[in-house]
Amino acid sequence: MTKSDLITFTLLFTQVLHVFGGNILVFPLDGSHWVNMKGIIEELHDKGHQITVLRPSDSWYIAEKSPFYTSVNRPGQEKFRDYFELFVSQNLELQIQQNPTTFLSSFWNHIQNELTALNQFSVFHKKHADTIVQMFENETLMQYFHGAKYDVVLTDPGIGGGMMLARRLQVPLIYNVRWHIQGEPHSLIAPSPLSYTPFISTLCTDKMTFPQRVKNVWASTIGSFIMSCITEPHYKPIVMRYFGPDTDYSTFFLDADIWLLRKNFVFEFPRPTMPNLIYIGGFQCKPPKQLPADLEEFVQSSGDRGIVIMTLGTLVGRLPRVMVEEIAAAFAQLPQKVIWRYLGQKPANLGNNTLLVNWLPQNDLLGHPKTRVFVTHGGANGVQEAIYHGVPIVGLPLFFDQPDNLNRLRVKGGAVNVDFTTLDRHIFGDALMTVLHNSSYRENMQRLSKLQRDHPIQPMDNAVFWIEYVIRNQGAAHLKSKSIKMSPLVYYSLDVIAALGMVVLLLILTSFFLLKFLWRVLFGGQKTKQE
Repeated sequence: MTKSDLITFTLLFTQVLHVFGGNILVFPLDGSHWVNMKGIIEELHDKGHQITVLRPSDSWYIAEKSPFYTSVNRPGQEKFRDYFELFVSQNLELQIQQNPTTFLSSFWNHIQNELTALNQFSVFHKKHADTIVQMFENETLMQYFHGAKYDVVLTDPGIGGGMMLARRLQVPLIYNVRWHIQGEPHSLIAPSPLSYTPFISTLCTDKMTFPQRVKNVWASTIGSFIMSCITEPHYKPIVMRYFGPDTDYSTFFLDADIWLLRKNFVFEFPRPTMPNLIYIGGFQCKPPKQLPADLEEFVQSSGDRGIVIMTLGTLVGRLPRVMVEEIAAAFAQLPQKVIWRYLGQKPANLGNNTLLVNWLPQNDLLGHPKTRVFVTHGGANGVQEAIYHGVPIVGLPLFFDQPDNLNRLRVKGGAVNVDFTTLDRHIFGDALMTVLHNSSYRENMQRLSKLQRDHPIQPMDNAVFWIEYVIRNQGAAHLKSKSIKMSPLVYYSLDVIAALGMVVLLLILTSFFLLKFLWRVLFGGQKTKQE
């Protein structure tokens, strides 16, 4: 075969892949959620699929130009970065103001913190809802979408736009999900007995005492109500406007063909599930790559003592000054070397063993044999990568699902967590020394790592398979339970219980009056005769 023939064959083969590939519209959520979505997009592109990403015009993370997808800008300005930077700074300040020594003061500060967070979330969804309206009212953009003939919409259900667009285009819908606008995905579509399925904010396990079960029921009830208050006022009018007043809002967002859930039962407590709920926990985890030369030199300089790495994720590059000084002082006492991603002013008491960086290759460092401890806020990506590489954790949970993520690892023996409001150099230093010198933490994480890697199909391959499955079959309606369209009255068979109860009650009353009648017939006459 000549060189020209080889080039021709390669081009034809590439065209064949694209002929059989799907046409996929992606509606992502910005920030760290995009990191997960981007990995799936790159894998789908390599499989020959055509990808269109509908991104905010002022996106923080989502590049407008990419070799893996074609981008289309969503109308309006969502200001995702401004919103979350404001949220993080206000949340951290409110946490510092809490006084754990006084119960009433601490409780009131906690309530203020929660109310502030809820208001900020409501504002965020209001801005996104405005974007949806602008998108639907843009006739040119909607004609483009209809003309593109997409095979499936892949979206992050942390926002509502992707779900609405899929319904508007009448295209199958797939969720890449960690959190849904109506709550925790499991609890929304799968049976979730509150006796052993802990609500995310309770920090309970699947083994609860009676007071914990009371707390779990209460938190689940209040949590569901709060989620509806945050999102429903902004999305419900849009649903009624564009999909009709008879559309059932409570089930509208639950009718996805496939839910790609970014966790698994290495991390989750055992619980009921559904056939269209696909577990892809750890799908973004990869073997480590070679570190940059300067970073590798610093790591190797640690000798046998190894290194500690710290990052609080993409949203938290800075911390209040008092916290920074306490953390730096604790690090300075360690014999290990420390690599700390921090963007703020250099701490005054920074130790010679600590390297401050603006960015670090988290996965590659976690996979390095000299890494001893990972200090993290408990984001889903970092937790999954730590499990994959078997690295124990010192957790500094801040907000969202982070406390729950780290609590699950604590229960499984892989983490020591520190309350941000009580953090000082002594508490933080003790946590570091505990994890460094108690081998059980590393052993437990390595056990979890072994479990996570032991599966018949790689999580990323599993995700791609189900996306392609929906494309091949124009949906997956046969996997969707009818339970999501049932009212609580029908779902829990309360109407059946009531009907059967009435039948039983009627039988009891009938038997009673029949016996009473027979008694009078049989014995009433004798009594009269004797008199």
